[in-house]
Amino acid sequence: MAPSSFEEAQTMVTDEEKAVTSAGSAEQDVRVAEIHGLLRGAGNGLLSKLMSFQNVESRGIQPIPVDERTNTRTYTIFTLWFTMSLNPLPIVTGMTGTLSYGLSLRATSLVILFFSILCTLPVGYLATLGPRTGMRQMIQARYSFGYYLVSVPVILNLATLTGFCIIDSVIGGQTLSAVSGGHLTPTVGIVIIALVAMFICFFGIKVLHQYERFAWIPALIAIVVATGCGGKHLHEQVAVEAPAAATVLSFGALVAGFLLPWGALSSDFATYMHPHTPSWKVFAYTYGGLFIPSVPLMVLGAAIGGAVINVPSWSQGNDENSAGGVLAAMLQPAGGFGKFLVVLLSFSILGNISATMYSITLNFQLLIPWLVRVPRSLFAIIITAIVIPISIRAAASFFDNLDNFIGVIGYWASAFVAVVIVEHALFRRADCSTYEASIWCDARSLPSGVAALAAAACSFALVIPSMAEVWYTGPIALHTGDIGFELAFVLTALLYVPFRYLEIKLQGRR
Repeated sequence: MAPSSFEEAQTMVTDEEKAVTSAGSAEQDVRVAEIHGLLRGAGNGLLSKLMSFQNVESRGIQPIPVDERTNTRTYTIFTLWFTMSLNPLPIVTGMTGTLSYGLSLRATSLVILFFSILCTLPVGYLATLGPRTGMRQMIQARYSFGYYLVSVPVILNLATLTGFCIIDSVIGGQTLSAVSGGHLTPTVGIVIIALVAMFICFFGIKVLHQYERFAWIPALIAIVVATGCGGKHLHEQVAVEAPAAATVLSFGALVAGFLLPWGALSSDFATYMHPHTPSWKVFAYTYGGLFIPSVPLMVLGAAIGGAVINVPSWSQGNDENSAGGVLAAMLQPAGGFGKFLVVLLSFSILGNISATMYSITLNFQLLIPWLVRVPRSLFAIIITAIVIPISIRAAASFFDNLDNFIGVIGYWASAFVAVVIVEHALFRRADCSTYEASIWCDARSLPSGVAALAAAACSFALVIPSMAEVWYTGPIALHTGDIGFELAFVLTALLYVPFRYLEIKLQGRR
């Protein structure tokens, strides 16, 4: 019989599971207290006071105890993903289709639509595991990649998320610079954006969810007004020839690289949801929150990219501050109000960068196990110190760096989601109770991870020849275009099945 109330639903969890997860929680509290004591001893009173605030999330990568999975506001998953996606980042991604790949607006829009429909599916599916397991995405990955070998996807994920933070910081910084008429340099803008994002990330999931609940409103207003002001020029598209199939597939790989990597962190934002939250709701809110804003904004970006050469003010803005300059030029007819909206657009990127930084702080603890003793919030400061100087450097050649980065990350992300989906759907029969919380940090009880890593690595024997990047085009891709991410997913999934059966047989356990 279904539970009749929220309280009754909680009592359905076994006492044993509560004991296991509560023990982990108590251990983490002790470790955090030790760190706080060290900080006080070092005289760092300000940082210690910040970390003692009630709303600062001290918990790290440990599975969330069932009695702490009490969030019943499932819609906050939607608002979080919606806010993460409602900013200039999808616009910039869409601009590459017409501006860099030379596709027509129609061709670019169709590629964006169909590849987005496909590539958002794994993100939504993996998010459903968060409430059921209470585990972050990369902790779940230990149940296929193992305790030690999970470090490989963790390193790749850290590089990917840091890359997105860099792109976000550059976009926000250049947009702030554009509204100031050059009085505020992109470098100063980058520093401002990164520091504000760090502040939001520092406090953790509660503050993050609260910020994302409302931050999409001014962003939506600014984008709608910008489209209205500049819409009269969007029809001035540059004439292009019919696209070659290879070019279409290569841009499709870029769209996949924009969406698929979110699958490596999608459940991070749902682990505090009540375990009896319907999976279809988690899937729908995640899928919709990512898909609904991303597709229209990428199409808008494609329209802007196709017209930018024919509109002098847009072209000048693009030369001076890339996409931020174009958006500022679009809002120029609105006068002072337009400048205010450009500022809102620049800060709309915070929804993406702060959520991405949040997942980075968790991945640091996974990379080196003893770092679990360090409070998660401290890593927000560390990653900000890394992002700022690299962002300043990346801003010098923004679109080239964007193409190189997003084009590459789709390959490893495809292989990763293939492994964790096959593991969950086939070997664990979609039963979340098989992710035993008591062994999350026990290397001897977890799989070795050899099957997962071998399947992913072997797939690259065909992925590499099928890649089409600015710096490398494989022999297969010369004829087909970039089909690397498709092959990475299919081949990894096929190879993982026999490899995993063999691993289970040799280890004598799942």
